[in-house]
Amino acid sequence: MRGLRVNIAVLCLVAMATVILPVTLFHIEPSFAAGKPDAAIIRVGILYSQTGTMAVSEKPVANATLLAIEQINAHGGLLGRRLEAVMADGKSDEATFVSEAARLIDEEHVDVLFGCWTSASRKAVKPIVEGMDSLLFYPVQYEGLEQSDHIVYTGAVPNQQIVPAVNWAINNLGKRVYLVGSDYVFPHVANWLINKQLKIMQASQVGEAYVRLGSTAFASIIADIRLKHPDVIINTINGDSNIAFFHALKQAGITDEKTPVLSFSLAEAGMKSIPVDEIAGQFAAWSYFQSLDSAENRTFVRAFHHRFGHLPISDPMESAWVGVQIWAAAVKSAGTSDPRVIRDAILHQSLDAPEGTIAVDRASRHLWKTARIGRVNRQRQFDVVWSSKRALKPFPYPLFVNRDDARALLNKLYRGWGGQWSAPARDGDHE
Repeated sequence: MRGLRVNIAVLCLVAMATVILPVTLFHIEPSFAAGKPDAAIIRVGILYSQTGTMAVSEKPVANATLLAIEQINAHGGLLGRRLEAVMADGKSDEATFVSEAARLIDEEHVDVLFGCWTSASRKAVKPIVEGMDSLLFYPVQYEGLEQSDHIVYTGAVPNQQIVPAVNWAINNLGKRVYLVGSDYVFPHVANWLINKQLKIMQASQVGEAYVRLGSTAFASIIADIRLKHPDVIINTINGDSNIAFFHALKQAGITDEKTPVLSFSLAEAGMKSIPVDEIAGQFAAWSYFQSLDSAENRTFVRAFHHRFGHLPISDPMESAWVGVQIWAAAVKSAGTSDPRVIRDAILHQSLDAPEGTIAVDRASRHLWKTARIGRVNRQRQFDVVWSSKRALKPFPYPLFVNRDDARALLNKLYRGWGGQWSAPARDGDHE
C-alpha cells in the first residue's frame, strides 16, 4: 500500500507541473537486484543545483555533504553498511527539484535527502517528503514561518540571524535602511519581518526593491539608492546576481564607507567571483565563518581543503556537513536508517560543531545556533565583529508575528506567482 500511495503522490505532483523535465543523475553505482536496494549499503540523496544561477552557491554545499559521507565511510559506514551518495541536479528550478526529489525517493530508494538552498526549492520539495513519508535535511538560513516533522532545518531562523543582525545594523550603521532582494519567497518574507522590526525600533525603510533570481539588471535600483541616501543596505539577493549587484554599487561610487551593505545570503563561497575591491569592508550575518578559531573548525577546514582544494567554506556548507553528522548519529542510536524512525531519533542529537555547540530543538526540529556578524577582509574572509553570547533557541515564528498574517502573506505570494514560490521570468531581467 505504501508503494501505491507513493506512486499516486508522484503522478499528481508531476501532473501539476507545466513541463516534465529531463532527469540528470551524476553518480550511481549499481546496487539493485530485482529492483530492490542492496542491503549492504544505505543510499542517500544529494539534491542541489549543479547548473543555473544558484550553482555558484549550491555546488560547494553538495561537496561538503559528500565530505561528511566519505568521512563516515572511512570509519566503517553506519550499522556495518556503506553510504552511497546519489546526486541529482535541481537546475536552479523549482519544478526540477520536485521531480528529482520524487525520483530519488521512489526510484532510487534513498533513505534521506540532503538538499535545497532557496526557500522556493525547499517549499516545493516539502510536500514531496511529507507525502512520501521521507526526510529532508535543509542547511540554509531562511525566513522561518514553517516547520515540518519531515524536515530538519540546520540553518538559522530569523531570531538567530535576521532579527539580531538588523538590531546591530540600526545601532551601529544607521536607522535609514534600504532593502534589496531576489524576487522569491525568502527575501519577500525576510523584508516583511524587517519592516515590522524597523517600526518597533523607530527606524525607517527608505526603499525596497527586488530582482528575479539570476538577474543582472540593477541600474534602476542603484539610481534609487543614490537618490534615497540610506545609512545601510540590507541585502537578500541570492546566487550569482550578487556579482552584478556589488559591481554596480562600486561603479556608482556607493562604498562600504558611505553606505555599507549587510548581506543575509552572501557567504565565502559566493564571494570568490567578486573582485575584492568590490566586496571588502561589507558585512554579512551567519552562524559560521571559515575564520572561526576553534579546534573543531580547524579540523573541518583542513579536511575540506584536503579533499576539494583550498576553496572558501561557507555557513551553508558547514550546516550541510553538520546535517549529515547528526543524521548519522541518529542512525547509530536508532539502529536503522528508516526515515520514520530517524524523525524521532534526530530529536536527541547534539554536536560540538565547527560553528560551536549545536543541538536539535525538539519542539521545532531546528537547531540551537549562535548568531554572528562578520566584515569582509582583503582575503575574502570574515572578521567577526559581533556574536551572540550563547547559542540561541530557534523560534521559526518570531514572537512579534501574527501567524494568521504570516499565512496570508505566504498565500498571497504563492498565488501572485502563479502557484510557485518565486517570481516568473519577465522582460528586463537582464541588461
